[in-house]
Amino acid sequence: MTRWRHLLAVTLGGGVMALAGCVPQAAIVASGPRARGAREAKHVEQDRPAAGAAHDGRQVATLAGGCFWCTEALFEELRGVEKVEPGYSGGAVARPTYEQVCAGRTGHAEAIQITFDPKAISFADLLHIFFTTHDPTTRDRQGADVGTQYRSAVFYHSEEQKREAQRVIKEIDAQRIWPAPIVTEVTAFTTFYPAEEYHRNYFARNPNQGYCRVVIAPKVAKLREKYRDRLKR
Repeated sequence: MTRWRHLLAVTLGGGVMALAGCVPQAAIVASGPRARGAREAKHVEQDRPAAGAAHDGRQVATLAGGCFWCTEALFEELRGVEKVEPGYSGGAVARPTYEQVCAGRTGHAEAIQITFDPKAISFADLLHIFFTTHDPTTRDRQGADVGTQYRSAVFYHSEEQKREAQRVIKEIDAQRIWPAPIVTEVTAFTTFYPAEEYHRNYFARNPNQGYCRVVIAPKVAKLREKYRDRLKR
């Protein structure tokens, strides 16, 4: 099985469009916003791990649920969420690059780090949305994205977050929302390395890019329908 995010070929508007996901930069076509972002990518922000705690009563959650383009786009929609940053967590290599993570050589998962106001949205609320907007029952896989970098994981920042994650998992399993048991990894947070600049706000900046239109947009539409009372707008 490939460890690169798949290349999809679909017919859109009568023409065939290649949808690039997690692929080596050498394989990215030399045109379009994704290629430009790849060529311009900087790693300055990866010189240090992101902080694991917020200030002024804000809290931090670190979650992995497959492609971070998707999860970032979803959680940015939620009221009470103040910042969503894509990056890499759960691995053993310092300052990993996107290509290293995609190749499955570092042990990291594509993750997002969420800064949120617990007065507006609780950690449990985030978890319920997390567990119902990706498939937590497939180990090391989300759809056609296969590899440990796409594993479902909660990287808890406190014992309270750990207990809450375990409680929500039991609750959702008991409700039989999914046809199989949840296999999400619940493990202590260690470090989070911010992703390269061109990954940030990827869906918002590239709504007409093929992968965004075919994979991410439907997920966002479902979130807006199911959790409309939780949205910022």
